[in-house]
Amino acid sequence: MSQTTTYAGSAGSAKSEIETSTIRAISWRLIPFLVLAYFFSYLDRVNLGFAALTMNAELKFTPLIFSWGAGIFFIGYFIFEVPSNLALEKFGASRWIARIMVTWGIISALMALVSGVTSFYVLRFLLGVAEAGFFPGIILYLTYWYPAEYRARFLAAFAIAVPVSTVIGAPVSGLLLGLDGAMGLKGWQWLFIIEGIPSVLLGIVTWFYLTDRPEKADWLSADQKAWLKSRLDSEIAAKQAVKHLSLGEALSSPKVIMLSLVYFGFVGALYGMQFWLPQIVKAFGLTNAQTGFVTAIPYLFGTIAMILWARHSDATRERVMHVGAPLLLTAVALAVSSYLTDPTMTMVVLTVAAIGVFCCFGVFWTLPTAWLSGTAAAGAIALINSIGNLAGFGGPYLIGWVKEATGQTSTGLLVLAVLPLIAGILVFVGGHESKHEFAGQGR
Repeated sequence: MSQTTTYAGSAGSAKSEIETSTIRAISWRLIPFLVLAYFFSYLDRVNLGFAALTMNAELKFTPLIFSWGAGIFFIGYFIFEVPSNLALEKFGASRWIARIMVTWGIISALMALVSGVTSFYVLRFLLGVAEAGFFPGIILYLTYWYPAEYRARFLAAFAIAVPVSTVIGAPVSGLLLGLDGAMGLKGWQWLFIIEGIPSVLLGIVTWFYLTDRPEKADWLSADQKAWLKSRLDSEIAAKQAVKHLSLGEALSSPKVIMLSLVYFGFVGALYGMQFWLPQIVKAFGLTNAQTGFVTAIPYLFGTIAMILWARHSDATRERVMHVGAPLLLTAVALAVSSYLTDPTMTMVVLTVAAIGVFCCFGVFWTLPTAWLSGTAAAGAIALINSIGNLAGFGGPYLIGWVKEATGQTSTGLLVLAVLPLIAGILVFVGGHESKHEFAGQGR
């Protein structure tokens, strides 16, 4: 009797004690660890931007060669993304995420062996293959643990690793370049080695630490497991009552394709800034260490804004404006930055662009997870992420191509602004059924 009353209480206006304790236990157990894992994942993906400050000159890489190397990562990522996420659904998160982390850590460290264009392209491609499935796998994994009401804030809490990887990683990467000559290695080589090793070690820990499903969580009480199962089952039932999609139907759904295009615009802006911002800042006349600290500024503000914006989205149960408006803000800020020459004003406007990018990050993933479940969710989330991440090739390449043609990075930022502009418009056109997302809660 008491158990039934407790579960019913979670559907009322106030949260029950069992709901509060369950969400707290899950969050303390999973989120810090996943943030740490994603921190090193993202750092190993984008530290190339800092390595380029010395590596490009030493290896005689042109802007286009660098752009191809930065972007080819996402080709390998695209090809293996959906199979990798389906493998996670089959083999379990602990084993598959561990496999991903160990292999990407090893390949990231091997980037220190780059000696020319061919080895540069091959290792960046293999890094994309190794990391494929990590981010969409964690997005899927978190749907096993969090009801819809909590997803935006905890997806944002997980995604906080992206800006934080720059807030912390940018100064560290800048300082690691100062190891130039130590033990006969270049500074950029030390950067890849030192930042790759933690991923391998953390991957080994992941095998033993992550719990695949709530029913296997010996760190939750029986009542907590029962409450969570009841809530998540009711949400899945509500989704499937509207329409139960097969994997094939989900992958060919117009809504999934639309969300893929939205994510493409978002990712293009994100990586265009991520790979080229260190070189933009370096051009202000700063040292490598100073470049690291200044580059971190937009991401610090983006981190704070992302958490607050996601909480506001959950509180208001609104998604469209919370994704579309930040994308439009990013487009405007990137366009304005292309006309500025003053370093201070350039950094202010690029900080606004970063705030826009990260505000929509956590909230975006509530759009597909609101109406997909099971294998369909695994495949569709991976497809959205893989198509979107092709912009990780397109965004940096676009800036590199424009820079090589015009000699100015700023012009590339103006062209890049088109991607989040189109993405923002698509969000408002496509809309979102928030009532459907929260239907299983009985509130």
